[in-house]
Amino acid sequence: MFNGYDPVVYSRMLTSLTLGFHIIYATIGVGVPLMIALAEFIGIKRNDPHYLLLARRWARGFVITVAVGVVTGTAIGLQLSLLWPSFMRVAGQSISLPLFLETFAFFFEAIFLGIYLYTWDRFKNRMTHFLLLIPVVIGSSASAFFITIVNAFMNYPVGFKLTDGLISEVNPIAAMLSPAMPTKVAHVLSSAYLTCAFILAALTAWKLLKGKNHVYYKKALKLTMVSAFVFMISTALIGDLSGKYLAKYQPEKLAAAEWHFDTAAKAPLVLGGVLTDNNEIKYGLEIPYGLSILAHSNPFAVVKGLNDFPEDERPPLWIHYLFDIKMGYVAFMVAVSLLFIIEMVRKRGNVYRRWLLFAIVAAAPIAMLTIEHGWIFSEVGRQPWILRGLMRTTEGATTSEHVDLMLWLFTLLYVGLGISSVRVLLKMFKNNHAEDELAAFGKEAGERT
Repeated sequence: MFNGYDPVVYSRMLTSLTLGFHIIYATIGVGVPLMIALAEFIGIKRNDPHYLLLARRWARGFVITVAVGVVTGTAIGLQLSLLWPSFMRVAGQSISLPLFLETFAFFFEAIFLGIYLYTWDRFKNRMTHFLLLIPVVIGSSASAFFITIVNAFMNYPVGFKLTDGLISEVNPIAAMLSPAMPTKVAHVLSSAYLTCAFILAALTAWKLLKGKNHVYYKKALKLTMVSAFVFMISTALIGDLSGKYLAKYQPEKLAAAEWHFDTAAKAPLVLGGVLTDNNEIKYGLEIPYGLSILAHSNPFAVVKGLNDFPEDERPPLWIHYLFDIKMGYVAFMVAVSLLFIIEMVRKRGNVYRRWLLFAIVAAAPIAMLTIEHGWIFSEVGRQPWILRGLMRTTEGATTSEHVDLMLWLFTLLYVGLGISSVRVLLKMFKNNHAEDELAAFGKEAGERT
């Protein structure tokens, strides 16, 4: 080892970079198929060419993101073996089944996606073509389901016996059914659907801001924003259940996130603030009983404090800021989606107000940042464990050299992939307008509402 080189630090940096980049394309890969399905189903039922074209155009862009997601997903599998060999040696038997099923789900999705793309207008009954999309939706969500199960196992490992540092008597099904699995999987799926609804809404809102007033864009905005509102509600409810899971199974993460040091009843929820060297909170806003309600749905419930855990097993306290920023993002998305619904249902409402369209455009990157912050919070909040309670992160990492070189090489790869995918998507739609496609199908190109 040369001076200043720490393989654990570089392994964590490279893994974080890969996951942070992959989650962008993985989120799109999970959420967009469902939005395509909604658009095509509505288009078939209403015999509406606008919704059918929405599905068609979204599917084209989706293919590009899938291609990049395949590369970054492969990189994750490679890095698990290269950067975390001790972890894989101990936990590999328990997580091999969901890893295999995730690969199977991807191939299931890819096969039907290819058939779906190449069979537009090939069937007399349009519903036949729509049914080909169902396996794509199932496969994409199943991929997220199985890979999230792996992460749930890392947060609360079960289904085996640990003897002398080796796992034995592995029950793969029990390992997949970790107590962390239900809330984590549900939150990942719901937030992916929510984020994609906002991304597609933002693209449409931007077109409207640029003066594209065709009814096609107005229908697209209403479909995506109503979907965002529904997914916003589900994500918020699941988030509440996630807090209760943490209180029961990972209380140290919840305590660190809320700077809750002493076990106590009627625990307040702390927003913002600065932590002093003596663990005193300054400038924070305390919501009375808030943490007790979040953790146990009871304002008088006792919430376990961070002082009940050894100092070397406590998560970094800066995750409090991550949690607060994430909740700020959530508040913004709730406000945008709620304001849109209010404008849509009231008699003189106008969902095309410029300030609201700008807010919708801003909501897309904020939704993606919420997912990024959520994953960082989840992973950093598990520290110092890579396998909670069993293996520390420093014990699971490689001791090999040249991880720093790998970091640079993968950084260049991701920069290239990111720039290339954005350029391809821009070129794909820049000179290929929806109005022109509608005109080509013999529809009214200049229809206004």
